[in-house]
Amino acid sequence: MRVILAEDSTLLREGLLRLLVEEGHEVPAAVGDGPALVEAVAAHEPDIVVVDVRMPPTHTDEGLRAALEIRRRWPSVKVLVLSQYVEKKYATELMSGDVEGVGYLLKDRVAQLTDFLDALERVGAGGAAFDPEVVRQLLARTTQLDPLARLTPRERDVLERMAQGLTNASIAQAMHVSQSAVEKHVNSLFDKLGLSHHTGYSRRMLAVLRFLES
Repeated sequence: MRVILAEDSTLLREGLLRLLVEEGHEVPAAVGDGPALVEAVAAHEPDIVVVDVRMPPTHTDEGLRAALEIRRRWPSVKVLVLSQYVEKKYATELMSGDVEGVGYLLKDRVAQLTDFLDALERVGAGGAAFDPEVVRQLLARTTQLDPLARLTPRERDVLERMAQGLTNASIAQAMHVSQSAVEKHVNSLFDKLGLSHHTGYSRRMLAVLRFLES
C-alpha cells in the first residue's frame, strides 16, 4: 500500500517509516503536522494515512482535524489514527461517521508490531480497527443506560469485539465459540438496539454508536 505518515515525534516517525518499508509498503511522505499531511495527501494520493491525534502547533486535535478533512475530501483514502491516551471525545467523533476504512489505536499498540500491522491491513482493505481499550472505555461510560442494560454478558462481549472491527469468524475464534453462535448473538443485539431493519456493514458500528449517543 501507499502510506503517508504524520507524527511529530521524529523517533517514532522514522521507526514507523522503516517498519512499513521493510513490510513492502511504499511511503511517499512522512510529515510532522496536520497541514503538511493534507498537502501530502493532495500530492501523492495514498491508499492510507497513519496520523497522530495531537500535533503542532497546539498539540490538541490537529491530527484528528486533518484526518476528518481527508475523509471528507478524499473518501477513498483510509485513515488510521494513533493516540497516546484514550481521547473519548476524538474517538467518538471519528466513529460517528462512516467507519469503513477507519482505525483508532493507542500508541502502546504500535509497539506490538503484529497488532499494528494487522490493524493497518484491515483498515487498508476497507474494514475498521479500533483499539480494545478505546472500545472498553467508551462502552464503560454507558453501563447504566438502556439499551446496554438489556444485553447479556455474552452479547456485550460480542459487541465489544464488533467495535474493534472484527468479523464474526474472528470473534468466534477469540471467544472459542462457533461462528453460528456469534451470528445469533449479533442478530439478538441488533434486535435489542432496533437495528434489525438496517442493511449493510454499518449496522455493526451503529450498534456501538447507539451507546455513544446515549
